[in-house]
Amino acid sequence: MIFSAGLSPVWQQILEFDSLQVGEVNRARSAHWCASGKVLNVAIAAKGLGEKTSLLSMIGGLNGEAIAAELAAQEILTDWLHVETPTRVCTTILDQSGVTTELVENVSDVENAVLDEFVDRFRIHSQVAEVTVLTGSIPANAPEDYYARLIRNVPSRFLLDIRGDGLLQTLPFCPFLIKPNREELEATVQSSLPDEASVVQAMQSLNRMGAQWVVVSNGPESTLVTSLDGTWRLQPPQVDLVNPIGCGDSLAAGIAVGVSRGDEVLDAVRLGMGAAAQNAQSLFPARVTLEVTEEFAQKVQIESIGES
Repeated sequence: MIFSAGLSPVWQQILEFDSLQVGEVNRARSAHWCASGKVLNVAIAAKGLGEKTSLLSMIGGLNGEAIAAELAAQEILTDWLHVETPTRVCTTILDQSGVTTELVENVSDVENAVLDEFVDRFRIHSQVAEVTVLTGSIPANAPEDYYARLIRNVPSRFLLDIRGDGLLQTLPFCPFLIKPNREELEATVQSSLPDEASVVQAMQSLNRMGAQWVVVSNGPESTLVTSLDGTWRLQPPQVDLVNPIGCGDSLAAGIAVGVSRGDEVLDAVRLGMGAAAQNAQSLFPARVTLEVTEEFAQKVQIESIGES
């Protein structure tokens, strides 16, 4: 069982344009809507990869109802906290030049009672999951140690796709794997990381602070993996990019599925990179399948680049 938890779901709008002109009237060639956001994408991708999946998040208004209906149709086990504020909308703008523009609505503040209820339900679900994925941003009014509060004294294997001080405060609890991308890693260590050596050094510092495994992706470039025992570079397959949104979430889901089924961590990361590759060439985020993902995963090249 993969358990995906987070407080930042999205009702996603995807608009396709022949070209986008800033400051002008732009008419979309096509428009699409779907459930998205990190927490939903992880659950959707894990389900698509054939794993039994559960989800804990919050929804509100008509957007929330649309999300709930879509997840129910996909037969994902859901536990919703219902709030009055409508679930946020984010818009992805794609044009034929290959440029992607993302318009993001921030997560609204929620009542403290909702934050407390999320903690209680999170601990119940994570007790029975093989892997728990905690992902996405939190409301601005949540305390800085909210992520740490969630995983404290919980035995699940945690995969954390978060960043910043919230991530750093979880490290004393030795999460199994953390997965920031390169930009998020820079935000977490509060330093520019101009080359691979500096990225690896920052990753290893997080290992020493408690993270058992650190995985850092960088779009179509190589993914780096570190533990206290070594460092590896994984080269992804090349694909024709359609929509990059959801690639990191598909990576997280694939890793979680691989770990859940007993794969070695590097093989689990390879599976995740296969899912990310399939996602990149799809219009809708996280709508992946095991067969295609495994085909891409076989093309991922793994190279050991150092021992700790």
